[in-house]
Amino acid sequence: MKRILMLFISLSMMLCLSACSDSAAPAEKSSVQTESIDLQTTSEDKILSESEADVSVPDNENFENPDETNSENHSKILVAFFSRTGENYGVDVIEKGNTHIIADMIAEEMNADTFEIVRVTPYPEAYRDCTDEAQEEKTANARPELTAAVENFDDYDIIFLGYPNWWGDMPMPVYTFIESYDFSGKTVIPFCTHGGSRLSGTVQTLRDKLENAEVLDGFEIEGTTAQNKQDEAREAVLSWLEKLDIAK
Repeated sequence: MKRILMLFISLSMMLCLSACSDSAAPAEKSSVQTESIDLQTTSEDKILSESEADVSVPDNENFENPDETNSENHSKILVAFFSRTGENYGVDVIEKGNTHIIADMIAEEMNADTFEIVRVTPYPEAYRDCTDEAQEEKTANARPELTAAVENFDDYDIIFLGYPNWWGDMPMPVYTFIESYDFSGKTVIPFCTHGGSRLSGTVQTLRDKLENAEVLDGFEIEGTTAQNKQDEAREAVLSWLEKLDIAK
């Protein structure tokens, strides 16, 4: 009886050990699979994170803004001019000055802004009275006051400067204008209407006055052509602008 009891106890212990061994194996296998999944997820998250970083946080040294690279950077151009209406040489009484007409042609072709140089005190309407007053101003080396100023002058790279030839010189309001601003680093392009005297020495005068600017050779045209033969005047203006070869 005692031997039977001992055999029964031994058999029970063997069954218990076998059961414990079967339950431990699946648990160990499950733990390995879980670690493998965690590592794979971590790797995918890292790849996704780096990809998003490439899109949303570009390298500032190499990144180019499409809007900036596709846009054209043109110089900003101003056409500043002095002109006069009323009775003028060879064209009688006019409502738009000869130089004004040429200035508008240049501005239209070059997509430029315009600024009219206007003396606070208007010149006389009569031609002879005007020339007399202009001569007095020249003799006195006057600097007449102007009605307005270019507030954003520093924004312009190229200045077309227009004027009629008065007594072999620029009208004194033009001197007021050029002495009112810093032309350093700018390109100045003179143009002139006249009754036969062409540009006289005005281009050299501008070069002397505007030492820190580049003053190009000027354009001249008779006032009668500007006023009465505008198709011809336009052709001359366009031909001259093409030779300048500057950005619009």
